[in-house]
Amino acid sequence: MTTERPRIYLAGSGGMLGEAFHRVFAPSHELKCTDIDVNAPWLSYLDFRDADAYRADVAAFRPDFLFHLGAHTSLEYCEQNVDDTYATNTLAVENAVHIANDLGVPLLYISTAGIFDGAQETYDDWDEPNPLGHYARSKFMGERFVAANCRRHLVCRAGWMMGGGPAKDKKFIQKLMKQLKDGVRELHIVDDKLGTPTYTVDFARNVQLLLEQRLWGIYNMVCGGVTSRIEVSRHLIATLGLTDTVTITPVSSDYFAEEYFAPRPPSERLIAAKLTLRGLNIMRDWRLCVDEYLAEYYAGYLDGAPRR
Repeated sequence: MTTERPRIYLAGSGGMLGEAFHRVFAPSHELKCTDIDVNAPWLSYLDFRDADAYRADVAAFRPDFLFHLGAHTSLEYCEQNVDDTYATNTLAVENAVHIANDLGVPLLYISTAGIFDGAQETYDDWDEPNPLGHYARSKFMGERFVAANCRRHLVCRAGWMMGGGPAKDKKFIQKLMKQLKDGVRELHIVDDKLGTPTYTVDFARNVQLLLEQRLWGIYNMVCGGVTSRIEVSRHLIATLGLTDTVTITPVSSDYFAEEYFAPRPPSERLIAAKLTLRGLNIMRDWRLCVDEYLAEYYAGYLDGAPRR
């Protein structure tokens, strides 16, 4: 006798988070992974902003769970393309809620530490969000709609995301690694931004644990250990064995004001209080995760990098 594996539809899964979810869930679940960027053999095309196409594709797959992963995540893009930001990050999420409710399946939605204004140094699961810019506001409006209207939902708030390696990571770690690969030996790092990294693989594993327990709700889901941009940078350089050859120069956020003009909170430090109180926090310390991430996804990446 064979038992049919649970089925998950993953919308917007062509990025760093989708890679981790595919890695973690594929051995035990039947997956359909879609995105507008079909960049892996396990992906098929879907633009989830097309409500009719989204509904039809999910319904045809008959999933047990719907994961809505995709979003515009460039804060600068969101400030300059406001209508597209809300169509993608908010209205498409509302459509996902209606689809999940109509099919009677739970919905996973990915939120962000950026929904807080940074007036506090840390934020637990019950602190009140106050988004600063259009990216944060669009994501919070999605979170709020899911929590208010989806009968069974997980809203998982990520911090500074790292995962997927050079091909998919567009965030802080990859930006540092790309500079090092290009031969840069002085890194200018902001010293006025606080936060908590989130390793995509740990994130996917913790989501899997919550699904197994059927404990719906909103969860902060970040690595252990609050930190800062400059502390992450120093740890990365030390892990790579480049402390003697690479200089880290602290700068204020004003140094990058032209390139990164969108408003950002001074602190995005999340505390995974709810997971911890439930005894379900399997997110590891951020240092361990950085070390594993570099070892598994960046082996050989800096080989032959120029020195200058």
